[in-house]
Amino acid sequence: MEYYSGVSPPRNPSQLSWAGNLILAYQSFGVVYGDLCTSPLYVFPNTFIGKLHKQHHDEEAVFGVFSLIFWTLTLIPLLKYLLVLLNAHDNGQGGTFALYSLLCRHAKLSLLPNQQAADEELSTYKSDPSTDTATSSPFKRIFEKHKRLRTVLLLLVLSAAAMVIGNGVLTPAISVLSSMSGLQATEKKSTDGELLLLACVILVGLFAFQHSGTHRVAFMFAPIVIIWLISILFIGFYNIIHWNPKIIYAISPLYIIKFFRVTGQDGWISLGGVLLSVTGTEAMFSNLGHFSSVSIRLAFAFLVYPCLVVQYMGQAAFLSKNLGSIPNSFYSSVPDPVFWPVFVIATLAAIVGSQAVITATFSIIKQCHALGCFPRVKVVHTSKHGHMYIPEINWILMILTLAITIGFRDTTLIGNAYGLACMMVMFITTFLMALVIVVVWGKSCFLAALFLGTLWIIEGAYLSAALMKLPQGGWVSLVLAFIFMTAMYVWHYGSRRKYSFDLHNKVSLKWLLGLGPSLGIVRVPGIGLVYSELATGVPAIFSHFVTNIPAFHKVVVFVCVKSVPVPHVLPEERFLVGRVCPKPYRMYRCIVRYGYKDIQREDGDFENQLIQSIAEFIQMEAGDLQSSASESQSYDGRMAVLSSHKTSLSNSILTVSEVEEYDETGRQSSKSMTLQSLRSVYEEEYQQGGQVRRRRVRFGLTQASRGMEGSVREELMDLIGAKEAGVAYVMGHSYVKARKSSSWLKKQTIDIGYSFLRKNCRGPAVALNIPHISLIEVGMVYYV
Repeated sequence: MEYYSGVSPPRNPSQLSWAGNLILAYQSFGVVYGDLCTSPLYVFPNTFIGKLHKQHHDEEAVFGVFSLIFWTLTLIPLLKYLLVLLNAHDNGQGGTFALYSLLCRHAKLSLLPNQQAADEELSTYKSDPSTDTATSSPFKRIFEKHKRLRTVLLLLVLSAAAMVIGNGVLTPAISVLSSMSGLQATEKKSTDGELLLLACVILVGLFAFQHSGTHRVAFMFAPIVIIWLISILFIGFYNIIHWNPKIIYAISPLYIIKFFRVTGQDGWISLGGVLLSVTGTEAMFSNLGHFSSVSIRLAFAFLVYPCLVVQYMGQAAFLSKNLGSIPNSFYSSVPDPVFWPVFVIATLAAIVGSQAVITATFSIIKQCHALGCFPRVKVVHTSKHGHMYIPEINWILMILTLAITIGFRDTTLIGNAYGLACMMVMFITTFLMALVIVVVWGKSCFLAALFLGTLWIIEGAYLSAALMKLPQGGWVSLVLAFIFMTAMYVWHYGSRRKYSFDLHNKVSLKWLLGLGPSLGIVRVPGIGLVYSELATGVPAIFSHFVTNIPAFHKVVVFVCVKSVPVPHVLPEERFLVGRVCPKPYRMYRCIVRYGYKDIQREDGDFENQLIQSIAEFIQMEAGDLQSSASESQSYDGRMAVLSSHKTSLSNSILTVSEVEEYDETGRQSSKSMTLQSLRSVYEEEYQQGGQVRRRRVRFGLTQASRGMEGSVREELMDLIGAKEAGVAYVMGHSYVKARKSSSWLKKQTIDIGYSFLRKNCRGPAVALNIPHISLIEVGMVYYV
């Protein structure tokens, strides 16, 4: 899972000072550890259920359960994540998608259809050549040869993502309900109905608050979690000293052996409750991009781990002398003088942990969409630090969370589902990490098998125990994951089929060249941006448009916005610009590349950046002595990486004029500057003193352009003139249907599943922030 707070990712975590790491460690408490630190609210009640509670209700069983919790916290968060997984990162990013991205680049496992060789030249794409050893070659060949293996790997990643999305439903329910259970430990016990109503009110407020952006109160998250940790630390110490200091001996693993010897199968099933002590551990790895590995290790090793161990030890000491208090063990163990302060901070900590998981769900959905595995949704960025809000998903999560809370009303049933989902994510992460050890790190297969075997034995025991609780609520996590995973894979399958249709039906360049520069139609002033998923070739919607309406813009740009398997693409590497046909055709191609964690901001500056990039390409091409030779060989293959960043180039030949207009009086004031760079300038409209003030951008050529070749100058003037005439966006409005010869399953998948998702998701124009007033849609039917 991935969590966000008011934290900007470090520029270079490996070079941070100790002071910088300490600051990040402080910030990580409210972002990374909210879920993990609230587990003491419900671990013991979810462990002592069923026959274990009825038949083994004694001090020895309590000691054995604590020993299991202690070694679970030690083996999984401390050893697996802190010592191993934090070393596996994708350019500083962690999580399931980071591991998958690493594997895709090293073994070419990506199923994204529009990848190019130029993508491998990205600075964030390149890998360490020392890892390309012979030991990884067999695995690379196996995965690259068999497409089904690549599909299975993608399904594993999607299943982990679906489980994380399901946690966005289960975590708020169990955290808030558990924190509210303290009201039943007071003298005036609240009824179940009152407790449920209060929990629902808090949950509705939590989800409703997402719209305004949580970054405004994010600075409070870390202090809340730290106060919570210190509180449970002192409560734990008090219970150990006051009730049973002998509990310290239960750290010995001999108590685990004794526990299983006495309890047998009942003890094994109790592992489904013990695993709740490590829920939220995945966040330590997923949030690596927002912190540093040193800061996460510092926070866990020096505060989170000791506080949790002492708290669980204190609860066990209390329960060993108060066996009847197991159903509400945490609040029963809190001394009366500090009960209400602890109740308040526990409720706040539960809200912080729930908030982190909700935001993590938004983040994972955005990453799935970047991989082409989730329907288009509206992503609202509520702050410059990366906070995001997805309205549709937010309300779906709220409805499902309320349904789970009202339907179950029991933290034990919800905990069974929650534990199963978290352990399945860890199980898949272990498998992906074993592949990274061999394929990416180039280590021996024996080392990877040792890592995989050891952890799968441990995690397999917990997972099998969680699966035994399917009838007691565990089925919920599987149902939620199945629904989300089915939607994701159907969307991915339909999108790939649609892309394959576009690829096989693209327009032949020979046909375009045969039509001549006019294309056999009227070329009107302006720029036509033709959007397509094709990274090469001319899409069929273009020929479909000019066939039915024999007129098109004088300048044509085929735009492809695509994702690449890297977390971020640097602004100076974002644009790939090339020419589609000879110069008189005035036809270009622009490929805009984003990483799976990049933010496509609505800054309204895309048109100006595009014009500047094309102008730079024309100038660069003119200075290339071999441009004529390359042009004669291929008109649709030569691409240049051009910056979308506002950098300075001494050979700029564009001048940018900012013209300010006031509608009320008709007055205008303008100022011109000759830029030494292809800087982007935006248009804006706002009120000033009762007048509507508009700022427009006009391009022109500098004095230096007079010495250039006449054809180059003419092409630049055509580009500037077309921009002044206006820009239109052309997109395909497609209807995807399965062929008549398709199998029954494919027809159901495409005609029902994929069509339903397309009709009920955001349109591509909305997802790409295209202005509706300038949009032209071309209807087409795809038979896939």
